[in-house]
Amino acid sequence: MNPLQGPCLALAPMDGITDAVMRDFLGGFAAFSYSVSEFVRVAHQSVLGRVFLREVPELGTGGRTTSGLPVQVQILGGDPDLMAESARHAVEVGARSIDINFGCPAPVVNRHDGGASLLRSPCRIRDVVAAVVSAVNVPVSAKLRLGWDSIEDIHENAAKAAEGGAAWLTIHARTRTAGYRPPVYWEPIGQVRARLGIPVVANGDIWDLDGFKLCREQTGGSHFMIGRGALANPRLSHEIAAELGLEVKNPDPGAVWNQHFCRLVARAGTDIKSLHRIKQWMSLATKHGSFEHFDLVKRATSVTELLSVLDALEARRLVPSCQSSAVSGR
Repeated sequence: MNPLQGPCLALAPMDGITDAVMRDFLGGFAAFSYSVSEFVRVAHQSVLGRVFLREVPELGTGGRTTSGLPVQVQILGGDPDLMAESARHAVEVGARSIDINFGCPAPVVNRHDGGASLLRSPCRIRDVVAAVVSAVNVPVSAKLRLGWDSIEDIHENAAKAAEGGAAWLTIHARTRTAGYRPPVYWEPIGQVRARLGIPVVANGDIWDLDGFKLCREQTGGSHFMIGRGALANPRLSHEIAAELGLEVKNPDPGAVWNQHFCRLVARAGTDIKSLHRIKQWMSLATKHGSFEHFDLVKRATSVTELLSVLDALEARRLVPSCQSSAVSGR
């Protein structure tokens, strides 16, 4: 699977949020070109195929969600041999491409030789990529940040990833020390794209169409990845896809995203993990989208209670309809 033959829009991996249910849900809008799984951690031993099947269930259906969205498997770790063996196991159970995470800023990950911690060791980035590339017969990409604490580090790190054989790069437009705080820096991504001559996907803080246009202008690229913006406003993926000239078969979700949300709730189950993930989503939709009632939703102690809150809001016509047919997934 190499989705970067032309313009593309990718759904970003967000640990604890964009699991298989969410990928299928957002993929159903038919605006994304592909998605990337939450990272599978490679620590003290290689990851077996059965673990990949559990963590990325789309591997059992041809590497696609039930809505048809291709899913790339992402792995995270710092040992070249273990990463290579794990990638081989992923391919054996159906992975059609592999992404290597060199961007996760989480302290617990960075303390254990994973994610953005490797940005301080460019040669290790090359070695990990090269080991994985040599172990599999599918495309391998790398996800990077601009650097650990300097945006200039991206030039050497990206060059090393390309030297290792990465088919394409995805670059988040911040350093690790910046976390998710503004601002983002698009220009270095455009410089890397122009110099290396391999596809580069721009990622980070694309919240609306104007932000996308600014990113495109400053990077000069045609490949983009959105995550939190897609959750805050499902319409955004359609707007960007239209700008990129991508064919979108399903209708614009528009103002009825709450109906789609209710279908997700029904499919996600009623456990606490599902409740927490749903609250994360609605928090984003409050801060960066059109949902205005998170103060009520956040008090819910169960999925059932959360649905009751939405039903009450709908009865008062404060949110789009969330009828029982939507909740049951029919």
